[in-house]
Amino acid sequence: MSELDPTRAYYDEFSRGYEARRRPNDPDGYHALIDDLEVDVVRRFGAGRDVLECGCGTGLLLERIAQFASSAKGIDLSPRMLDAARARGLTVTEGSVTRLPYDDASFDVACSFKVLAHVPEIGLALSEMARVVRPGGVVLAELYNPLSFRGLLKRFGPAGRISRFTKEDAVYTRFDAPWIVPRITPPGCTVERAFGVRIVTPAAAAMRIPGARALLPIVERALSPTPLAFFAGFYVAVLRKRA
Repeated sequence: MSELDPTRAYYDEFSRGYEARRRPNDPDGYHALIDDLEVDVVRRFGAGRDVLECGCGTGLLLERIAQFASSAKGIDLSPRMLDAARARGLTVTEGSVTRLPYDDASFDVACSFKVLAHVPEIGLALSEMARVVRPGGVVLAELYNPLSFRGLLKRFGPAGRISRFTKEDAVYTRFDAPWIVPRITPPGCTVERAFGVRIVTPAAAAMRIPGARALLPIVERALSPTPLAFFAGFYVAVLRKRA
């Protein structure tokens, strides 16, 4: 059995209910907010460019990226996730972020959201993402940040469920503090800046507080590119490949 098989099985099962609370079925707007913030980061670097999403899932983000990118492709471990992405008409391939099925310098941007936290060999994954990026391009690497409301909840709270049978702790998960980023940045790349996703929103339930659904997106967008990204639940490091 491949070491990737448990993760693949996890996401195959996850795929059955993955979009149940996401667009257009998001009852409180939380997942829509997270998706919007992540897409905004990609747009800053990927508009009119060739973009690869590593761990594209069902294609919710990739579909939106394709609207402003010159080209948009995705890879994912889960065949079930990819079935949903292909149903959206997206160009996707089954594969691992630690062994990308693309030639060197094939893209301008390689991005990954909520995936690298489940990769034990994160240094290898980032090196692969950098390999397929052209000189001068960027790697957008989202990490789970222990220095956040979300990090504390995940550390001390019970494991959530992805289905009736499987809990979140069924798959490997890592939390990497922002100061770890220079240590795992691939040779030939430099840490250019960072963006924060979910800085002041402590939990999805906060979006149900009267007025919060309108206010929190404004605050999160304003704070995302600031130094407060250091405390974001999802910390997006921008790694620039030297020209």
